[in-house]
Amino acid sequence: MRKVITYGTFDILHTGHINLLRRAKAFGDYLVVAISSDSFNALKGKQAYYSFEQRKTILEAVRYVDEVIPEHVWEQKQDDIKKHQIDVLVMGDDWEGKFDDLKAYCEVIYLPRTIGISTTKIKTDLNKPSHD
Repeated sequence: MRKVITYGTFDILHTGHINLLRRAKAFGDYLVVAISSDSFNALKGKQAYYSFEQRKTILEAVRYVDEVIPEHVWEQKQDDIKKHQIDVLVMGDDWEGKFDDLKAYCEVIYLPRTIGISTTKIKTDLNKPSHD
C-alpha cells in the first residue's frame, strides 16, 4: 500500500483544498492529512476560524482523506513520515523546495495551487463592503 501525506491548516475548506486532497490521494492508496493544531497556528501567528477538532471533523468527511493527524511543530514531518510509513509527501507549490530535505525519507511532490482561490482571498472578499 502506497501512503501519502500532506499538511495544512485547512480552515475554510474550499475548492483549492479539495483539488489538493484529490490530487494527493491520486499518488497513493491512503491519504494522511496533518492539520495545524490550534497551538501551532498561534505559534505561526495564524488564527483559524474553526478549532482543530472542527477542522478535523470536516476533513474526515472528505472522501479522499483516510486519516487526520495533528501538526504541532514544523519539525515533526520527518517523524510523521517514519511513524506512518509514508511514501509520498505532497505540498502546494508555494512551498517549492522547502521540504526537499525530506526526499531522503520519501518522494516529495509540489503541486500547483488552484488559480483564483485561497483562504486569504475568501476572507478578504468577505470583508469587502457590498454594493447591492
